[in-house]
Amino acid sequence: MRKYSVVVPVYNRPDEIDELLSSLTAQTFTNFEVLVIEDGSTKKCDQVVEKYRDQLEIRYFFKENSGQGFSRNYGYKRAKGDYFVVFDSDCLIPKDYLEKVERHLNQQYLDAYGGPDRAHPNFTPVQKAISYSMTSVFTTGGIRGSKKHLGPFHPRSFNMGISREVFAKTQGYILPKMGEDIEFSIRIIENGFKTGLIEEAFVYHKRRTNFIRFFRQLHFFGRARINVSRFFPGELRLIHTFPPLFLIALVVFLTTPFWSVLLLKVGSSLLLLFIVLIFLDATFKNRSLWVGVLSILAAFTQLIAYGVGFLTEGWRKITGKKQFPKQ
Repeated sequence: MRKYSVVVPVYNRPDEIDELLSSLTAQTFTNFEVLVIEDGSTKKCDQVVEKYRDQLEIRYFFKENSGQGFSRNYGYKRAKGDYFVVFDSDCLIPKDYLEKVERHLNQQYLDAYGGPDRAHPNFTPVQKAISYSMTSVFTTGGIRGSKKHLGPFHPRSFNMGISREVFAKTQGYILPKMGEDIEFSIRIIENGFKTGLIEEAFVYHKRRTNFIRFFRQLHFFGRARINVSRFFPGELRLIHTFPPLFLIALVVFLTTPFWSVLLLKVGSSLLLLFIVLIFLDATFKNRSLWVGVLSILAAFTQLIAYGVGFLTEGWRKITGKKQFPKQ
């Protein structure tokens, strides 16, 4: 039976850590420790961690702010387990999560794995709409957290596990943020390690609680995709250009009343079809008309924010602007 080390970086989110740790106390598989890495927060969570001393094998570390990638490395270096699991601080963990991971690794071992995310039934309608948008075929191609991808599976650090051997060989993250998990996954695969999706090992990912925060997050994601292409140009694929192309097409469509009535009609029809498909799909999956409406707003927020980030960072790359430093 493996011992797992759960590593959770946190920055100014004591309430989120409280909920995450509470969910970990209910795990049916109990051979694990928890390392909370406070990344230079001004709102510290040390008192929150103290609440769980009698319920979890838990350690708390405070360090200077350096970004989530380097904070995960900090935790990996201090972990005692055979296998390292990392969660974002805004996740809730189902009680049988580690049990499912242990079962899968015993039956089909993976050097590194990723799992999907879902919306918890208690999430707000906005959170459910954002969750839908992040996993919808109409926005991400439906490949996030599923087996619909080309080549080896690339784990993402909101829900990810690696063996001790993977960390020893790769030395973890070389970027502090902005695509750090994408870059790390690519190096794991290039070093010959076996990766895969454990579909049943999902987490409830709270994400952002309003559309302004969601816009900022997805703008950053768009920039991150370009940043990764600085190191691995071949990883920039056609599907990644959908949001910027959507943004460009939307801008062009908004100008059509001034120069082409025909294109205005065609564009209006296509845009209406896109909106209706999102509404129907989101309504059916969430069994809520209101979530269906909000999902339209979430999808447009995601595509526009990602597109803006992608294009602005792409311009920075073309003009030779400096990217985030490597470790």
